This record gives sequence, C-alpha cells and structure tokens, in this order.
Amino acid sequence: MDFKNANELLALCEEKNLPISEIMRIREIELGETASEIVNKKMTRVLGIMKDAAFSPIRQPVKSMGGLIGGEARKLSLHAQEKKGLCGNLLQKAITYAMATLETNASMGLIVASPTAGSAGIVPGLMLAMQEHYQFSDEEIIRALFNASAIGYLAMRNATVAGAVGGCQAEVGVASAMAASAAVELMGGSPKECTFAASTVLMNMLGLVCDPVGGLVEYPCQNRNAAGVANAIIAAEMALAGIPQLIPLDEMIQTMFTVGKKLPAELRETAMGGCATTPSACEACHICS
Repeated sequence: MDFKNANELLALCEEKNLPISEIMRIREIELGETASEIVNKKMTRVLGIMKDAAFSPIRQPVKSMGGLIGGEARKLSLHAQEKKGLCGNLLQKAITYAMATLETNASMGLIVASPTAGSAGIVPGLMLAMQEHYQFSDEEIIRALFNASAIGYLAMRNATVAGAVGGCQAEVGVASAMAASAAVELMGGSPKECTFAASTVLMNMLGLVCDPVGGLVEYPCQNRNAAGVANAIIAAEMALAGIPQLIPLDEMIQTMFTVGKKLPAELRETAMGGCATTPSACEACHICS
C-alpha cells in the first residue's frame, strides 16, 4: 500500500475503493509493522494534543517567549461572542484555533508539528472548527488527520516542508494543502477532489516567503496560519463544487519546490528580509538601530 506520489495514491484509492485516509492508515500499519490499534491510538493522542493547544490560550492567554504575540485568539473569541464578526462561524472558529495553536507553540507549550511548528495551527484549526460546526465525531476527525498526513508525506518525500529550504509556501502552504484535502474528505469528496483542493492551495500560496521577525516563530507566522486556514476553506469549497484543478498535485508540489529553491536566502527563515527587516519589526525586537 506504499505510494511515492499523488498519482500512485489515487490509483490505490481506485483499485481498493478506499479513501485517502484509509490508504494512509494501512500504509502506516504495513510499513511500520505496527498493530492497527497502536496506529489509531497514536493518532488519537495527536488529536488530544491539538485540542489542548487550540483551546488553552482562549481560556488562559499567555505571552510568547519573544513577547511578540499572546492573547490574539482570546480577542477573536470575544469578538465573535459579541456578534461583530465578518466571518461565518466556521472560518471564525478556524482562524481562532489556528492562532491559538501558534500562541501555545510560541510560549513553549506542546503542539503537533503539522507539518512544522510554524504552521502547526492550520490543520487543527480547520479540523476542530469543522468538528464543532458539523458535529463530527473524534473518530471522523482522526480519519481526516490520516488524509492530511498523506498530503504532508507527499510534500516531504518529493519536495520540502522547511521554511529554510522553500520559504513559508513550504510550511504554511503545505499545512493548508493538508487541511484542505482533509476537509474535502470529511465533507464526502472523492480522493481526486482532495488532491484538487491541495493543489489549489499550493497554487494560491506559491512564492510565500519566510521572514520571521527576530528569527522567532511568532510574527508574522501566527497571522499566516489564519490566512492559511482561510485559503484551505476556499480551496476545499471549490473542489467540492466540482471545479477541477488544471495542474495536478504532483506537478504543483514540484513547482512549489522549484520556486522555493529560487527564493533568496534573505527570504528563507533567516530574518534578513521581508517583514523581519522593517523598522517597526527591528524596534520591537531591539535587534537593530
């Protein structure tokens, strides 16, 4: 049940008449020679960590180690309670949970790197928001996480998820692609529609630079996790509506990798360009005059 690319994954889905999530779950069992209950237990723990990381900062905000973020998720939550939000319920919850997870990470809390710490809020942000909005069970969300894992695996195997290699498009971009694919499967979409959504996300976030202020995974990382969640919802909606993606996922992953390697070093997690070198950012970090 192993697969090296999205084409092989889709072929397995068609041959076995199984969704992406189940192909990925079986792959983990077979290649790791691990019992089914152990694999399921590990993903159950992943979901538990995601919930704690997304919910805790809303109840009890904490300041980040660098002091650049903290309390944003709480503000979003209160804003929604006051019925002043512009976003609908699903997007509002998704961006709140995504930003909360980054607060947990930046304050040295436990998170799930999905696929990285800097993009850790996107998959849980959307999955937990969908669980509340549509009343999905934990078991359904866990299956969706296996789907997301398949997309992350493909990106890691054939390209990169490291901001230092491919820019933020490789971190937030891939995380958003993972979330979009998982959302499509949750809503009853086909495996091919899942890959359409993932490809659309990578297309829409192509070229996004990695420019952490002060070299810290805080700002603008937190804001970009919120933007990534929104991008994932848009791509999933398009795929579920039957809008095909001209460029297949395999080609888009390779394109993302090629573009990432062409980004100058200043825009690949070195904090030597982009937002990191603006006067206000330097003043906030007290690192340059």
